[in-house]
Amino acid sequence: MMKIPFSPPDISQAEIDAVVDTMKSAWITTGPKTEELSKRISALCHTEHSVCMNSATACHEMALRLLGIGEGDEVIAPAYTYSASASVIEHIGAKIVLVDIEKDSYHIDYDALEAAITPKTKAIVPVDLGGILCDYDRITQIVESKKSIFKPSNDIQSAMGRIAVTADGAHSLLAQRPDGKRSGELGDFTSFSFHAVKNITTAEGGALTWRPIAGVDSEWMKKQIKLFSCHGQDRDFKPEGEKPFWEYDIEFLGYKHNMTDILASFGLAQLDRADEIMSARRSIFRRYDDALRGMDGVDILDHFGAAGSSCHLYMVNFRSRDEAFRNEFMDRMLELGVYTNVHYKPLPMHTAYKNIGFNIKDYPNAYDMFKGEVTLPSFSRMTDEQVDYVIECFKKVYGAMK
Repeated sequence: MMKIPFSPPDISQAEIDAVVDTMKSAWITTGPKTEELSKRISALCHTEHSVCMNSATACHEMALRLLGIGEGDEVIAPAYTYSASASVIEHIGAKIVLVDIEKDSYHIDYDALEAAITPKTKAIVPVDLGGILCDYDRITQIVESKKSIFKPSNDIQSAMGRIAVTADGAHSLLAQRPDGKRSGELGDFTSFSFHAVKNITTAEGGALTWRPIAGVDSEWMKKQIKLFSCHGQDRDFKPEGEKPFWEYDIEFLGYKHNMTDILASFGLAQLDRADEIMSARRSIFRRYDDALRGMDGVDILDHFGAAGSSCHLYMVNFRSRDEAFRNEFMDRMLELGVYTNVHYKPLPMHTAYKNIGFNIKDYPNAYDMFKGEVTLPSFSRMTDEQVDYVIECFKKVYGAMK
């Protein structure tokens, strides 16, 4: 019997050497490597600037704070996502507005999204679940159609003149649509995750990138985000010997979310291997597709269609079945050595969100998708033999349970 882990990180000698070199350099906290990684992310996303931080959650929060969103404001997010998409809304003092997902989809219900917008709405959080890009053209149409009721509360909001699209791209770095548009240039702001299970990892970490806003200096925005992420301190890293070498000011009471050069060097080595990593993931997803497409009662996603995908999560769904069936399927797969997962339990099912007042009964599409969802193992070092074994076990267990 094989043992197939769910999603171990792909760490080669290149990442190990890069981290060791940084540790020997005497510059292990935020410095030149972090700046280089930020520039590489911008180049990948076709954007001018990015700022790397210690998590995608921090990146998302800093974007909302830069936009001046807070008490009395509303931010809309889908009910089907991980907590980070919504918890930061609570952290900044704004109201979380959860919207159901579309029927037969893991993406936000665009009609329900449009109906949920009020004069208090300041931002929308599309989530590229599994790595498949949301319909940003539709979202743009929606926010443009609501410009007449938008009430800005700071200069950036005034320059935008509409609700901000603050995309949760935690799963979608390197996703690209057929028209060449990449994750990172589709929303006004996009937050990426480099957590250990992501396609590109730094163990923990994230990056925030954004599109230019007419009338707002993008260099100034970059400085503000870096200030937000490191105590409001105006002293950035300086090459040795540059003067004044010690002077600094605290411009406002900021936060502590900066990335270290140790993590950034890890990420740079990963980006050097991005083509190799993505090629491997696409191959795995195609093999799963070929084996599972058309199976009675098994729904799979289209990672190779017009939406564009990073091939992050291979999600299957037994939507004609209940939770008990799904859970038993996972238990039987585990008995055969195959680790699976669930992405995700909808937010209204969690205690923290129940306590705020959310009820899963108000989100029937989210529950319908959740009850049958199973995510299969996928990692870039997965061998053909391992993929074949997962498929063999899937067919054996599902066939026995039908």
